[in-house]
Amino acid sequence: MKTERIENMCGGNGHVIIKHILDEAEMKGKCRLYAQVTIEPGCSLGYHEHHGESEIYYILSGSGIYSDNGELRMVKAGEKTVTPDGKGHALSNSGNEDLVFMALIIKD
Repeated sequence: MKTERIENMCGGNGHVIIKHILDEAEMKGKCRLYAQVTIEPGCSLGYHEHHGESEIYYILSGSGIYSDNGELRMVKAGEKTVTPDGKGHALSNSGNEDLVFMALIIKD
């Protein structure tokens, strides 16, 4: 499994750590990403839109502020978010512990 640290992802603050669970060959063209993502306190993943794909987050631990196509709401462990094709989202860590979630991008 490959792990990468991305600074200012999608214009966000700080960095995001992505631990890829499946590689491109294992996803067989069905998905673009299946990974565990960590956003440390004070960091965020900036607002971005999806075109020709949808993305689902499943929050494993921590809490954050999720932008669902511009509408803000709190998310915490055990919750999911769904961003369909043509819509956008962002996520920032609003707590004092790491915000960890699974991210799945499905090609439409």
